[in-house]
Amino acid sequence: QLQASGGGLVQAGGSLRLSCAASARISSSYVMAWFRQAPGKEREFVVGIRWSGGSPSYADSVKGRFTISRVNFRRTVALQMNNLKPEDTAVYYCAARAGGGLRFGLGDYDYWGRGTLVTVSS
Repeated sequence: QLQASGGGLVQAGGSLRLSCAASARISSSYVMAWFRQAPGKEREFVVGIRWSGGSPSYADSVKGRFTISRVNFRRTVALQMNNLKPEDTAVYYCAARAGGGLRFGLGDYDYWGRGTLVTVSS
C-alpha cells in the first residue's frame, strides 16, 4: 500500500528528500504521516498531514527543518529534510490512517510502508 524511498547517507547540515508512494487504496480521506525509529529507541511520530489538505503537524524536534508535502496526482507524500543532524539518524517509515484527524500514536495508523534508512554523519 505504501512504498518509501529516498534514504541515504548525508553529512550533518545536509539535506535529503524522502518520498512515499501510495496505492489507490489510500484515498483522499486518509491521514499520511512519517515516523522514525532510531537505533535502540522506540518509533516516534515525525510529521502528519491530511491527504485532503490542511496544516501539517510536526514533532518539535524537526520543526523548521523538515517539510511535508503532497503531490496528489502522483499519490505521493514527500518529506524534505534540511539541516540534518546526527540525531536524525533513523529508519523512516511512511504510514496512513483511514480518516479522522491527525494522530501521533503507532496504533492509530492502518498501513505502514517499509522503512528507508537515513544516516547523518557528524
